[in-house]
Amino acid sequence: MTVAAAVDRAGAVRVAVRRLVAARGFHGASMSAIAREAGVATGTAYVHYASKDELVLAAYVESKLELGRAATAALAPDDAPEQLFRTLWLAAYRHLAGSPAAAAFLLQVDDSPYAERAHALMMERDDDPLALVADARAIAARLRALPPEVLYELGIAPAVRLAARRIELTDEQLEQVAGACWRAISRPA
Repeated sequence: MTVAAAVDRAGAVRVAVRRLVAARGFHGASMSAIAREAGVATGTAYVHYASKDELVLAAYVESKLELGRAATAALAPDDAPEQLFRTLWLAAYRHLAGSPAAAAFLLQVDDSPYAERAHALMMERDDDPLALVADARAIAARLRALPPEVLYELGIAPAVRLAARRIELTDEQLEQVAGACWRAISRPA
């Protein structure tokens, strides 16, 4: 087996866990069901991930990094902090609205016993695009003195929830929600 084939199988297992957890919750996503969904043998899933916990956490980190890359791709560094946030928020929403299963998976993890460890893993990383934007001087100077988890819950998590629940909003309504999220996490200029 080539390295590329192994990576593809590991990736397929991560995609499968996201789909199954989003659709059935954690109890409906056994390793054998995940392997079946990925089109691999259960033993193959265990070759890549020693446990379901390890797999869920790997899929969460991958999902959050994908979200961060999508949300920050169109940022213009010279924009004012509020505009940077709006652009980021709208891109995050649109990314997840295009993949509601990914949004539902993130919500499932956030509302589970995995949440604390998953969030800790993200906080340990130095390549999380969302954290890098929040740490940028222009944005950081405007954020309220709240824990990062609270800033996320008030700032970006509404985009995740709206996408996961497939709530359809007009562009104007999305702009209003993004603005409300910014006001919730920012200090007045």
